[in-house]
Amino acid sequence: MPYEKKAVHFGGGNIGRGFVAEFLHESDYEVIFVDVMDDLINKLANTSSYTVTEIGDDGEREFTIDHFRALNSKYDLDKVVHEIATADVVTCAVGPNILKFVADPVAKAIEARTLDFPLAVIACENAINATTTWKGFIEAKLSEDTLKNISSKARYANSAIDRIVPQQDADAGLNVKIEKFYEWCVEEKPFEDGGKKPAIKGVHYVDDLEPYIERKLFTVNTSHATAAYFGHTHKIPYIHEVLQNKELHDHVRAAVKETAQLIVDKHGIDKTEQDAYVESIVKRISNPTLKDNVERVGRAPLRKLSRKERFIGPAAQLAERGEPVKALLNSVEQAFRFQNVEGDEESAELAKILKENSAEDVVLKVTGLEKDHPLFAQVVPIVEKVQKS
Repeated sequence: MPYEKKAVHFGGGNIGRGFVAEFLHESDYEVIFVDVMDDLINKLANTSSYTVTEIGDDGEREFTIDHFRALNSKYDLDKVVHEIATADVVTCAVGPNILKFVADPVAKAIEARTLDFPLAVIACENAINATTTWKGFIEAKLSEDTLKNISSKARYANSAIDRIVPQQDADAGLNVKIEKFYEWCVEEKPFEDGGKKPAIKGVHYVDDLEPYIERKLFTVNTSHATAAYFGHTHKIPYIHEVLQNKELHDHVRAAVKETAQLIVDKHGIDKTEQDAYVESIVKRISNPTLKDNVERVGRAPLRKLSRKERFIGPAAQLAERGEPVKALLNSVEQAFRFQNVEGDEESAELAKILKENSAEDVVLKVTGLEKDHPLFAQVVPIVEKVQKS
């Protein structure tokens, strides 16, 4: 019987089912979903297939995902460990703040692994070097003996993913609607010298991931979140409607004009190429068929205002270079106004932080900027303005 490729994926949400699993399925992997949401895992465990619908300017394309299993790590941790220990690859799309909670089963699996090739570990998160973060949590739980020979047990590769998953239909069930456009870049170097590079259709292996991560995070995520926060402030429900408003459209454009300057200067990407990339992103998020809700896109403002994220990350680097950051600071102001939004715990926590702390302490606590950083003094008056309004 021929060897069957197997992938374990943490996170049964829309990105996991509609992006990661799609490409693993297309590459002939058996996919094992792992999650702690009882209802979701039960549905996955009790169905043989679900549908992914790609949405593009040229219409829709529908196809079926099957050949998967599902495990609840709350109740079946030993089974999860066994599946990872005997898998080719383990991926996750759980949110950067959850990485520490999905480290233990991976660590146990690495300890138990007896296959003659290392496990490929790839985090699929909207964060810079998320796999490195996951690696830190995993390796903190490994024995010294395993760590001495870790390259034979596991290889960790950072990745950059880019695909918009809009708000889903109320009756969608496990089915997922997803943007047709995608990009999934993965570091190639970790798989050199005896590593087994996963053969996954749709993955683009690259020597240096940072330009791809920053270009994506500081263009797609910056523009998307800017539109969401301005939309929330102006009580406009959908992203494409925000972009139809000329004033707000100009705010989005201005923000990504600043980040484009950073991408071109720092990574040596051709200005014409970056301008074309920006145009493609603005067109994508303006697509009315995606019909994406501003509150969904804007959720988790504390993470999105953190030090290496889509606003403070590029603004800090630009400030260090003496470049203007006015448009990004306008986006930061709108993000700070995203408070007490129903269903979003971080927006409630943000409101509490703003109420209970001085502006300087808010900037320290939320953005992680140091007081002597050139951006710090520019963010403080923005927070003061929001606190007074």
